[in-house]
Amino acid sequence: MRARELGIEIGPLAPGPADAITDVAGVRVGHTTVIEGDDVRTGVTVVLPHGGNPGTDPVFAGCHTLNGRGELTGLEWVRESGLLSTPVGLTNTCSVGVVRDALIAADVTDELPVVGETWDGRLNDIRGMHVRAEHVHTALATAAEEPDGAAVAEGAVGGGTGMVCHGFKGGIGTASRVLADEDGGYTVGVLVQANHGRRQRLRVDGLPVGELIGDAEIPLPRPQEPEPASSSIIVVVATDAPLLPGQCARVAQRAGFGIARTGGAGEHTSGDFILAFATGNRGLGSDEHELPLRMVADRRLTPMFYAAIDATEEAILNAMLAARTMSGNGSTVSALTPEALAAAMTHLGHPPSPAASR
Repeated sequence: MRARELGIEIGPLAPGPADAITDVAGVRVGHTTVIEGDDVRTGVTVVLPHGGNPGTDPVFAGCHTLNGRGELTGLEWVRESGLLSTPVGLTNTCSVGVVRDALIAADVTDELPVVGETWDGRLNDIRGMHVRAEHVHTALATAAEEPDGAAVAEGAVGGGTGMVCHGFKGGIGTASRVLADEDGGYTVGVLVQANHGRRQRLRVDGLPVGELIGDAEIPLPRPQEPEPASSSIIVVVATDAPLLPGQCARVAQRAGFGIARTGGAGEHTSGDFILAFATGNRGLGSDEHELPLRMVADRRLTPMFYAAIDATEEAILNAMLAARTMSGNGSTVSALTPEALAAAMTHLGHPPSPAASR
């Protein structure tokens, strides 16, 4: 179940055909999910910015840090150069180095790869570092082989396998928005690895649903901790618009509002990193002395901001709705069921309407 299947539509803009980051032409996603025995619940996700080699054909990019207790490697070079010249890897905290090294070994970049992490140690034997190079290579190959516009698996898959979101099972989620023709008709796609938030703070389309779905209805993660964790989220925003690096950074910053609208707050213990890249200018790896560039006028960026905010909010919700209850490493994390969410929204006077969903 996804948000739109349940009748929840965030914002006025329509999604792309797959309602996924892959609606941005050329963007591809691959997962490897690693589930072994009772204690291993982890994996890796790879996002390719286009169908070529980003090492020789980089794209403009920018980033934003909401709270920095975590890691998204390579961000300093993104800030310095304004370019994304590597695939983007997503995994758990203790496997960043393995994913980084495997991407370098795959010869897809000469730069430090961009690899983000969130902590899956509740459900996964995280110190066992069970993500191996072959898992990264499989995710990379899977992404490269995906057709344009392919659907993206969500929930407890890839890097999101062992993640927890707002006290429910979390993981990978995605969504997209298409701007109106008068605003350029560009597509904005978002993919999240959602491992953040607290149950009481969860909001869906502005409604405080987390306050109504208590431990008796859907149990909080077991065993319970004295203080609920807030943990982290990684957001990847893609667009086919011709944006310059500073504009990408501005779009990345706005995606933070999507996190906030679901109840995320960038707590002290949270690592919240957002990367945005734009494929509307290509050939940036050329040796030519000068390159012709296009850009969206700054005064016309606001609709893109709205698209990034709404798609981020929906992607987080999709991550929870797609996930299933999971046990591992001595813990159990329950899923947010569509029935419980619909009941909470109905109680608050805004029942979702599947028949009205696009």
